[in-house]
Amino acid sequence: MSAFNGSTLMITGGTGSFGNAVLKHFIESDIKEIRIFSRDEKKQDDMRHELQANHPDVANKVKFYIGDVRNAKSIKDAMYGVDYVFHASALKQVPSCEFFPMEAVRTNIIGTDNMLHAAIEVGVKKVVCLSTDKAAYPINAMGISKAMMEHIIYANARIAAERGGTVICCTRYGNVMCSRGSVIPLFIEQIKSNNSITITDPNMTRFLMNLDEAVSLVQFALEYANPGDLFIQKADASTIGDLAEAVQRLFGNTGINVIGTRHGEKLYETLMTREERLRSEDMGNYYRVAADSRDLNYDKFVVNGQVHTMANEAYTSHNTNRLDVEKIIKKILTTEYVQKELYGIEHK
Repeated sequence: MSAFNGSTLMITGGTGSFGNAVLKHFIESDIKEIRIFSRDEKKQDDMRHELQANHPDVANKVKFYIGDVRNAKSIKDAMYGVDYVFHASALKQVPSCEFFPMEAVRTNIIGTDNMLHAAIEVGVKKVVCLSTDKAAYPINAMGISKAMMEHIIYANARIAAERGGTVICCTRYGNVMCSRGSVIPLFIEQIKSNNSITITDPNMTRFLMNLDEAVSLVQFALEYANPGDLFIQKADASTIGDLAEAVQRLFGNTGINVIGTRHGEKLYETLMTREERLRSEDMGNYYRVAADSRDLNYDKFVVNGQVHTMANEAYTSHNTNRLDVEKIIKKILTTEYVQKELYGIEHK
């Protein structure tokens, strides 16, 4: 935790699943202050009371700021004195973004630009932005807004680097198991209500990460980022059919109802495109995709010989390590949510 010694961290969208996971990792560390920035006062109040109950000696490290990334002034006012930012504020649900795409634009694109401009202006040291596999070859409004968000990140990272200021980078990850609005809690709720579980397409594949892995990815990016870098974790995947069977083995078999794909869903997700693989670096558990450092003067980059524009294949949930049902069970048992629902175990 030495990187955070005596420093101040802000988490936008900090009352969400990711923000709660970050607090569990950092609340007992040598960090000086954690700022939770969000627009939901009820969730902030719930988080405040939980901290006071479970971490009374250090709860005062956490400061709460009501605001919205859509409001440039509110995010800038909350950012003075901040050393590091984890940007998790987003509209994340595929169907809701599909029906209200301009709301995704306002939060995911304009809100990110507001946040980055504020960080550069007040002199934040590093910003790590959270993106999604749906931003790679996007086909839905949520993914398109996140893809545009990534381009906003890279453009601002270039500007900040030219000024010798804030280091801005991005992380991209797949489905975070048991995060708010995700499928595993839905399956468990349906089983406990003695209803059949609803799945879209049993052959659909998705990456599987837990919240601890999501936090570790952001920590890794914070430590190793150069301006404009994109970091991707090497992640396991499973079919939706096998995931449903794994949950039913743990909680009971109430049957399966195949309802078909929702608005804007893909058969599989992509974490790294073929184009990005050309400039990627294998760093063990992670890939680093370096920023495209070319400028608008393309003539000077033309050389003789064959031009390579993409690798042979993208890195997808179809071609990564595929977990069988037994391994999926082992994986989902690493989540606090499943442990609590199954055994009544809750980690403080």
